[in-house]
Amino acid sequence: MFNHTHQTAPTQFVEANGIRFAYRRFGKAGGVPIVFNQHYTGTMDYWDPAVTDGLARDREVVLFNNAGVSSSSGEVPTTFEQMGANAIAFSRALRLNKADVLGFSIGGMVAQEIALQAPDLVRKLILVGTGPRGGQGMESLTQVAQRIFGAAYDPPEHLWLAVLFSPSQAGQAAGLEFIKRKHLRQQGRDPEVNDKVSPAQIAAMDKWGVQQKGSYDYLKTIKQPTLVVNGSNDVIMPTVNSFLMQQNIPNAELIVYPDSNHGSQFQYPELFVRHVSTFLSGDERRDV
Repeated sequence: MFNHTHQTAPTQFVEANGIRFAYRRFGKAGGVPIVFNQHYTGTMDYWDPAVTDGLARDREVVLFNNAGVSSSSGEVPTTFEQMGANAIAFSRALRLNKADVLGFSIGGMVAQEIALQAPDLVRKLILVGTGPRGGQGMESLTQVAQRIFGAAYDPPEHLWLAVLFSPSQAGQAAGLEFIKRKHLRQQGRDPEVNDKVSPAQIAAMDKWGVQQKGSYDYLKTIKQPTLVVNGSNDVIMPTVNSFLMQQNIPNAELIVYPDSNHGSQFQYPELFVRHVSTFLSGDERRDV
């Protein structure tokens, strides 16, 4: 399996918690794998091969669909706590004793839950375009996000140009290149999600976004080295939330890319791969 790439890795299945999880593994075996947690209504085919193959040069990459998403069975939970528990069950079923965990958007909320519920499993944490419980402007989707997701696009996939990329000429050009890369895999693609996925994920966001006194206190218990990444103007998960996470997670560092939006890692894939690779291969014996 380790001769495969993003385009050729077969979809496999593993049972855990009564769920048949779909996953793909590829890259360099032998070290600590990196497990990817996907965004709202996304599947394994919504990852950028420039990112996944780039990281797979030095480590094993594991992509999966959480419960109820695309080719995985079960129902989508309405809390990120349960999504995190399912992701942990999946990782244990693959016999992963230690993993680096990357989460993008709502996947970043799931990744936080994995670190909280199973700190022994997580070596390092990468939180991209996401936010903390009770973050700023995160009550459900922001008004801007609701307008973006509610608009019509021709072709429909150009929705992702507005969601993920800066409106600048350079940002939109990068978005069109991303869409091309996203379709490089021709065989064995994931089915799109069913109609039950979006309402359940939005319900989870509604609960996560409630602001309470001490909302950020839990972040102080995340002891793993953490890399927080975002675009300079994330219209889905406002960029200020990345600062809040970096300020409250004891061993966190922050990268904000210029002229970029929610999908900054897809706008600057080569740079993102370099930054993540440096972070993952760096000395983890830092003070916490």
